Amino acid sequence: MRTLRTLLALLMVLGVAATPAAASERHDVAYDRYSLTVDGQRVLLWSGEFHYFRLPSPELWRDVLQKIKAAGFNGVSLYFHWGYHSPAPGVYDFSGVRDVDRLLRMTEETGLYVVARPGPYINAETTGGGLPAWLKTTEGRARSSDPTYTAAYREWLSRINPILARHQVTRGGSVIAYNVENEYAVNVDPLYMEQLQQKARADGIDVPITHNACCNADLANWSSGQGAVQIPGVDDYPNGFDCQNPDTWGAWGEGVTRRLRDDAPVYAAEYQAGAIDGANAGYEGCRELTGPDFMKVYYKSNVIGSGATMFGYYMTFGGTNWGWLPQPNDVYTSYDYGSAITESRGLTAKYDEFKRQGLFMTTVAPLAKTDPGPAPVSADPAVFAQARVNPDTGTQFVLVRHADRKTSADVSTTLAWSTPDGAHQVPVRVGGRDAKILVAGYDLGGQRLVWSNSEILTHVTVQGRDVAVLYGREGEQGSTVLRYSSKPRVRVLDGAVRSSFDGKDLKLDYTHSGLARVLVSGGGRPPVLLLLGTDQTAAEFWRLDTAKGPVLVRGTSLARSAAISGGRLELEADMDEAGEVETFAPVSRLVVGGRLVPARRTASGSLVGKLAGPRPVTLPVLSQWQYRAESPASGSGWTVADKTTTASPIKPKTLPVLYSDEYGFHHGNVWYRGTFTAGAEKTVSVNAITGRRGNYLVWLNGRYLGSAAGGTEADAEPVNPDPGRGDFAIPDGLLKPGSTATLSVLVTNMGHNDNWTADDVRFKQPRGLYGVTVGDARISWQIRGSRYDDVERGSLNTGGLYGELAGWHLPGSGGRWSQPPASMPAGVSWYRTTFGLDLPEDQDVPVAVRFGEQPDRKYRAFVFVNGWNVGHYMTGAPQRDFVVPTGVLRRSNTIVLAVVATEPGELAPVSLVALGNHRTSAHLR
Repeated sequence: MRTLRTLLALLMVLGVAATPAAASERHDVAYDRYSLTVDGQRVLLWSGEFHYFRLPSPELWRDVLQKIKAAGFNGVSLYFHWGYHSPAPGVYDFSGVRDVDRLLRMTEETGLYVVARPGPYINAETTGGGLPAWLKTTEGRARSSDPTYTAAYREWLSRINPILARHQVTRGGSVIAYNVENEYAVNVDPLYMEQLQQKARADGIDVPITHNACCNADLANWSSGQGAVQIPGVDDYPNGFDCQNPDTWGAWGEGVTRRLRDDAPVYAAEYQAGAIDGANAGYEGCRELTGPDFMKVYYKSNVIGSGATMFGYYMTFGGTNWGWLPQPNDVYTSYDYGSAITESRGLTAKYDEFKRQGLFMTTVAPLAKTDPGPAPVSADPAVFAQARVNPDTGTQFVLVRHADRKTSADVSTTLAWSTPDGAHQVPVRVGGRDAKILVAGYDLGGQRLVWSNSEILTHVTVQGRDVAVLYGREGEQGSTVLRYSSKPRVRVLDGAVRSSFDGKDLKLDYTHSGLARVLVSGGGRPPVLLLLGTDQTAAEFWRLDTAKGPVLVRGTSLARSAAISGGRLELEADMDEAGEVETFAPVSRLVVGGRLVPARRTASGSLVGKLAGPRPVTLPVLSQWQYRAESPASGSGWTVADKTTTASPIKPKTLPVLYSDEYGFHHGNVWYRGTFTAGAEKTVSVNAITGRRGNYLVWLNGRYLGSAAGGTEADAEPVNPDPGRGDFAIPDGLLKPGSTATLSVLVTNMGHNDNWTADDVRFKQPRGLYGVTVGDARISWQIRGSRYDDVERGSLNTGGLYGELAGWHLPGSGGRWSQPPASMPAGVSWYRTTFGLDLPEDQDVPVAVRFGEQPDRKYRAFVFVNGWNVGHYMTGAPQRDFVVPTGVLRRSNTIVLAVVATEPGELAPVSLVALGNHRTSAHLR
């Protein structure tokens, strides 16, 4: 068993000591080749990924964390976004929606371990991969031991590490592991990895340090040599990202995590739980691509095939790329990711499968320590079996699936299974794209499970009686065998269950349909209630921890938390419709959301009561729109653009350097204003680099000349000398020779490239104008872009439209607003309206702004609700609904659309829609 005490002692000698916590709060975190341990107790870490920065509503962080916990997860993986917190060198903000200390307190209150992932690089399909945009203007290669970069990232870690350190499990908090860097596999610098870890230890990090290696065995994985981490992990996305072909199966591999160190647990650090929608298929296609069948086969195969005991599922809740969070190449506003929890926080069939697996993983303790074992022999070679065995208890875990994982065949066969309690012929049925983990030789509470061909969901002990939930697919045969010293009494309370006893083993046979209930007592063991259900009925159960032991709840659409006090079960839960709630707990009364619920005792020993569903809601119609135009080159706030050098390895086509980052304008739209003395010029030629889906518009002396798509990439040695090229003819008579002419260009930049390859040519891709020529004219330039004076919303909320700088997007903005014109002109138009919202306090109603179908639109719209930029509606992305989280919405609301049109036209109808309606006892407002 390797602990961290030796390392900490060494750091103390070196003068690098972690701040001690109170002795009563300290816990020892250690690990060996099998698993993590906390105070000597093994922990199978089953964690889901959540990005706080993609949900700008701290009130809802708790909601998502509770949903993750309720699905059986005991951990959450959290990226911490350097660029989100740092708009400029030396400037850091951890307030409001950036209050990660508050976030970590919530994880502790929810009962979730945390894998902290502060980068410095995180990728995450976010702008710059999480590196701050100002870093692009510095010398030295990012993600290396270059001194300039080192000084920058140490500044970040000096802010975030102390927060993480005081929330470690070793100090009574939730952080159980610390991930350095992210998918650092090519162009690597071992000294950099070593220095990151030294910095973490110096800042008080004393939990195990991990890394998520990507993407094959030939790349750096940091399991040995300089820069090696204690627990190296693996990224795996075996089904790929082809969301337009959701029937894809195993496009990127077998999906079995490999062991990287003999002295550390096997860690599936990032395992596919959704997909990027790079093909614009829509996230429902991604959810289908990575749906329950994929999860059953690949997740269970990984558990038994690799023996992993640490897992991170990416994503469990994706959220929203609000403001200018997204990087330009793979994503748009929504980062739903096809996740188990949707962008609007709804629960899906994937959530149900996570719960079926998660409750099993975090209930059946012997799974935290296993070795490969002899597998049962299938009578039909079409059925594959693989086994693992706990060396201490002898408990066996058998994976059963098709040998051909792609097949849709439905096969019934038998397994010749030598269990710890004897040899048995076990009937199994495997449908297409299905997999089961069957258990034998397991001490289930006070029971001895000999074997079962039903899967275990979970079990609890309530007042001396075991209650266990087992399940299988609808219509499949099920058998469960329990061992007794004498014949027990069997009482079938519900369903059709046959029983037989051979002198030592009680065998129960049934067909999985609905929910059967069997009460077994006597036989030398405590009584047990077996609840034998289907996949669907298993998903109706929730296991909640209380100070007096775990309890089971059935029938609510969500069970958030439970407490036992004075003979009462105090439950926080949600209902999507009126119905019954059933609880298995050592209580006589039921309280839900603070209200006593009349309840009756059942033959199963449970309490059953009725709960109301949500009341219907009606959202207001958006009407009475007001209008305001933004003129090219209008207003103040211009900065002279006269730089002649840049740190970017990509040098401009013409001088001066017009890259927006060079002038501190890092996000969103940027205006340029150039003046020159007119001659006989005939053409304006422009190059701009914007990232995918970006564009620019051009005016000369106030006359609109047209638009062009921006470029996505440029090279240090120009292979493509004309990225984002546009040539615009100058109308006759527009220029008067000898007069001063004004050229105006509006560039929509789509965010900064990630830096997955640790390559400055990629990372330091410029944004904005790359080169402009108007004949031989000498142009004097000014630039205007975003500023960072909005403390509440932060630096990524707005760009550099004049209306943003003037506050037109904010509630109560003044100025001259008028009736909208019959036709929207080319250029920048602003639309505004207000609406009231009076939703019931005890209901959670996720709201979205919806644009009507309009396939031929020639504009993009930035959607502001109460000043928050919640969406970017644009051609080339499938999204028409833009989620507005609770916390952004209020009783009185202002919605503003900043529309950039490349041609005159009409704006699509805009409305509010409800994406769900849940009665809840949570406090979400």
